[in-house]
Amino acid sequence: MSADAPDAKTDVDIVTFGCRLNAYESEVIRKRAAEDGLADAIVFNTCAVTNEAVRQARQAIRKARRERPGAKLIVTGCAAQIDPAAFAAMAEVDLVLGNAEKSQAGAYAPQPQGGEPMRVRVNDIMSVRETAGHLIDGLKDRARAYVEVQNGCDHRCTFCIIPYGRGNSRSAAAGEVVEQVRRLAAEGYREVVLTGVDVTSWGADLPGQPTLGQLVARILKLVPDLPRLRLSSIDAAEIDPDLMRCLAEEPRLMPYLHLSLQAGDDMILKRMKRRHSRADALKLVREVRAVRPDVAFGADLIAGFPTESDEMFENSIRLVEEAELAFLHVFPFSPRPGTPAARMPPVKRDVVKARAARLRAAGEAGLVRHLERQAGRTLSALIERPGVARAEDFTEIAFEGEAPVGGLAAMRVTGHDGRRLTAVAA
Repeated sequence: MSADAPDAKTDVDIVTFGCRLNAYESEVIRKRAAEDGLADAIVFNTCAVTNEAVRQARQAIRKARRERPGAKLIVTGCAAQIDPAAFAAMAEVDLVLGNAEKSQAGAYAPQPQGGEPMRVRVNDIMSVRETAGHLIDGLKDRARAYVEVQNGCDHRCTFCIIPYGRGNSRSAAAGEVVEQVRRLAAEGYREVVLTGVDVTSWGADLPGQPTLGQLVARILKLVPDLPRLRLSSIDAAEIDPDLMRCLAEEPRLMPYLHLSLQAGDDMILKRMKRRHSRADALKLVREVRAVRPDVAFGADLIAGFPTESDEMFENSIRLVEEAELAFLHVFPFSPRPGTPAARMPPVKRDVVKARAARLRAAGEAGLVRHLERQAGRTLSALIERPGVARAEDFTEIAFEGEAPVGGLAAMRVTGHDGRRLTAVAA
């Protein structure tokens, strides 16, 4: 969760939960709220990926009402889209907006006088056919910029509620994406991240069905002044030949892939309704490393999915080492009402917690192995804040010396602390 620091009673604060796409869309909300003249308000951009994320949002809303009793509290995002009634039932909430409505012009404007105000404005997200009608120039207070190229998801993994919060997959037009990236590069951003709910599905709904790899190649060709282009989390089942070619031939495409793997056992992957096997994941990693030896991999993994046996879990543990995963996002399984997985035989909660802890430990060991391989190297890094930078392969660097935030600098690696590299600005 992230939030603005309030400066005055009339501030509009945005409290963001969840993914990078939400962080991007919070900037859209900020822009719309300013255009609509919203004042003295707090907007909660919620996440629904776990029950814990929903609980945290509700807790933050109650706390905000205690601390700012006169402010208007607006709730939007995936949790609000999926269960608007639950948030409308909270006495603290003044307005609930759906995921499509939150970026629309006039969404935050005062409602006409007279009559009962409409407290819930949430339409059928599955009817939405457009995206990126709200392009913005970068994210506030960040060294890099994010561009939403895709929203929604056509897949129905058994554990995931997000398609019901985001709708079906829809892509931004290539020309609009290129123009925004060009604008961001002209403003001085040295790195742009392409983001979405299912980024690798970009283009499937556009005329001619272009691929994500073709979009990447077009951006790099038409925006030669952009030093670094990065991809957010991608589906291991959807990497196209053009994207593989870009990884092999385009040094400005950053050598880091965060894979949506979720598990390392074939039976669990089948029950999750994932579209890749364990062998597919390992084959992809080998093929990418063959064309881009400096690449690093991260992954999302779920611990304690229903029916997961000890042996099945061990397959996930082994995958971390076999694929040489350096950056893990570990999620203890959390049943989401309305999903098929919520009706499957559960794993005991203490076992789920223990498995999540073991996966995190395996991830920490993988990160240490990755850090040790960087010894003595000089790396190009993006300065995120004073004393902290990010290498091309997404490794965090704590450095000594002076370098401007948002700029690129060479870093001479001196060691690591188990979590990040230590270095001196060269």
